[in-house]
Amino acid sequence: MQVVDTPISPFLQNAPIIFCEETKEAIFVDPGDDLHKLKSVIDELKLLPQYIVLTHGHIDHAGATKALSEDLSLDIIGPHSEDQFLLDALELQGQMYGITAQNFLPHKWLNHGELLNIGNLELEVRHCPGHTPGHIILINHKHKFVVAGDVIFKNSVGRSDLPRGNHNDLISSIDKHIMSLPDDYVIHSGHGPTTTVGFERKTNPFYNDFRKIKRFNDRVLKLAEVNLTNNKIPIAALVASKDGHHVICEAVIMMVH
Repeated sequence: MQVVDTPISPFLQNAPIIFCEETKEAIFVDPGDDLHKLKSVIDELKLLPQYIVLTHGHIDHAGATKALSEDLSLDIIGPHSEDQFLLDALELQGQMYGITAQNFLPHKWLNHGELLNIGNLELEVRHCPGHTPGHIILINHKHKFVVAGDVIFKNSVGRSDLPRGNHNDLISSIDKHIMSLPDDYVIHSGHGPTTTVGFERKTNPFYNDFRKIKRFNDRVLKLAEVNLTNNKIPIAALVASKDGHHVICEAVIMMVH
């Protein structure tokens, strides 16, 4: 199994091509622009394209999808149906960012837990909302890799300030569906270099802020349960996002001792 990243578009989106080394069957993931670059990879490696998969509906990931589908007679699979509003507006997105695009609907939407096959490879689909509501990621457990789209990057995470983005959903998706994997899984992000689950678990500042907050909240909840048992006034856990709020959490903990 191999994943070939080929940065495309003004946004340098990695547009990975995943292929089975035994059968040469391949899939395009997120062909957003610069189709000549992606097709040259296929020709150079003598690969056999099977279909197209989209992680989400932003222009740099989906802009050239319809053109590629028609050119090579390939089905489009994914993302999750919650991203239809983005696919319906690809032409508008393209006008905003200078990328030629066509609106389309995929041949099939993807749902959490589905399995895709390429040659002898199996890919697990996980729905990871936050960057967009319909974002999905692909995981191969045999070769220990994740194609993460714009959910997580090396030492960073995807934006959540675009239409229907949600930072809490994004961090929750990372925690449940990426950080639940072993440390040695390699992450192929939509932009930038590869990383690993273990490296991000140790160094990603956005995820580690979440972990600190979760530890505070878990401690407060535990103490609140003790107070309820002792017929004392219950204390609600705080949902914090800044270091300043940690002081408040500590103050609450001190009050219940």
